[in-house]
Amino acid sequence: MASLRSRLTQLWRRGATTVPGPAAPPRTTPQSGPLEQVRSTYPGDFTGIPDLTYAPQPDGQPDPGEIVWTWVPYEEDHRQGKDRPVLLVGRDGRWLLALMLTSKDHDRDHAQEARHGRHWQDIGTGAWDGKGRPSEVRVDRILRVDPAAVRREGAVLDRERFDEVAAAVRAAT
Repeated sequence: MASLRSRLTQLWRRGATTVPGPAAPPRTTPQSGPLEQVRSTYPGDFTGIPDLTYAPQPDGQPDPGEIVWTWVPYEEDHRQGKDRPVLLVGRDGRWLLALMLTSKDHDRDHAQEARHGRHWQDIGTGAWDGKGRPSEVRVDRILRVDPAAVRREGAVLDRERFDEVAAAVRAAT
């Protein structure tokens, strides 16, 4: 106890405003700036039959066929969400169309996910995951992504795997 009291006294004398400790958890929703505008103007998920396109370009701009990182709104409340990887699969006006990725294996809970209307397609591993974990893409929820909200490009999905995802999206719509 004496050492804690000594340490607190030292910090107080130096004018420290915080006590060292565990880092705060990362924010899951943007608070200001361009992403705040995206969050407040999200038009909702895409509905209907998408025009799926494979057109990756090595130009630094987000294109269909690429896996990028962006803010993804939660399904139940579009005002909240988190930063995650998505596979770009097409366009809807000014919006990119995207499918969210996860490294969680949904093969084990396939029946439960299907009961809730969620369907996943394995896409394997790739440069988008620094830990080399296998990924799955959700094929029944098509997100709209503002190109300005793309934080970084992760990788290009090869054409064969993209076509498999496209077939799964068509089967789910």
